[in-house]
Amino acid sequence: MLKLLIVCTLAAMSAADIAEEEDVLVLKKSNFEEALKTYPNMLVEFYAPWCGHCKALAPEYAKAAGMLKAEGSDIKLAKVDATEESELAQEFGVRGYPTIKFFKGGEKENPKEYSAGRQADDIVNWLKKRTGPAATTLTDVTQAESLIADNEVAVIGFFKNVESEDAKAFIKTAEAVDDIPFGIISDDAGFSKFEVAKDGVVLFKKFDEGRIAFDGEISKEKLLTFIKSNQLPLVIEFTEQTAPKIFGGVIKSHILMFVPKTAKDFQDKMDQFKKAAEGFKGKILFIFIDSDVDDNQRILEFFGLKKEECPAIRLITLEEEMTKYKPETSEITAENIITFCTAFTEGKLKMPHGVVTVNSWPPSGISWVRNSKTMQILLWPRWTPQLMRLKLSKCIASPRSSSSLLVMTIR
Repeated sequence: MLKLLIVCTLAAMSAADIAEEEDVLVLKKSNFEEALKTYPNMLVEFYAPWCGHCKALAPEYAKAAGMLKAEGSDIKLAKVDATEESELAQEFGVRGYPTIKFFKGGEKENPKEYSAGRQADDIVNWLKKRTGPAATTLTDVTQAESLIADNEVAVIGFFKNVESEDAKAFIKTAEAVDDIPFGIISDDAGFSKFEVAKDGVVLFKKFDEGRIAFDGEISKEKLLTFIKSNQLPLVIEFTEQTAPKIFGGVIKSHILMFVPKTAKDFQDKMDQFKKAAEGFKGKILFIFIDSDVDDNQRILEFFGLKKEECPAIRLITLEEEMTKYKPETSEITAENIITFCTAFTEGKLKMPHGVVTVNSWPPSGISWVRNSKTMQILLWPRWTPQLMRLKLSKCIASPRSSSSLLVMTIR
């Protein structure tokens, strides 16, 4: 008993020696292994103080740490200044910032790369899936209601027999989705409360129609397509936070409306855009871009637009060749947008606004690094939309500059 007390006391003292900033552990080579022993499940961000993306992540990362602490979770969030702890960064293969890795079970070898969004909810949901069941068992209506209320999007499987083949397919789907919480319920009261007549899957969301039921034969592949097609709003604003969901989705045809939020007719334009979007759900992703935002000016340039020409509509396909289309009329009405999108889906748009290939990207500020599997493009300045079909990865830069580079990888 005395030995156990001594061990616990020493562990508590070791934990106390690790500094925290806003509930996030501050790690160094000298305390890294001790932290792993004390906190077996730990998410670690390797960052650089000058990295713009690290700075943008910091408040959400701290918020996620606070959320887990408030829940009494044993998961801890930590950070390492890789510019100061270069040996530690090299040990874990850090090549860009932020690099975020999850250490599970106190194991130092083969940590899992964090792959979800940069919002606090994304971080917490991803961690819960890595440390618990992919789908939470909901024992009553109250738990189901809480899951729906606490999340922007939630997916619930209604199965009388949780061991059925359909239920197993649902669980496999949950294991494959990082950024959305899943629940499974077999309680009759749950079926009644949510007006579900038979086994099935319902996606609940705090926007658009509020909920949508999966209709069809249940399989992992079909459920994944259903979820990715319905997890985003009918119209979504392009931001650094939404970019991973926009580019990572299954819909590769995007129509963009460039409009300043300060415009007097902004809401009218949004209403027209949203009305048109209803008929192309699952086919074309409707995105609006605030043309007044400085970071968005290069997107305008990419589409051959000037700020003064907005509002404007453009369409782009994110296939092997990015093809851009411009509508014949500049008047933004639901009718005109529907006509434009219908012609696109029917293959009747014969005059593309431009085809983007590697050779057509502007050479200024670009260098190339090739290997057998990927080609990486280092772009200056902080974000360039010429590579809109590429998944934003890391930020790397010279510590002598306050600006930063992006590494984007062609998939």
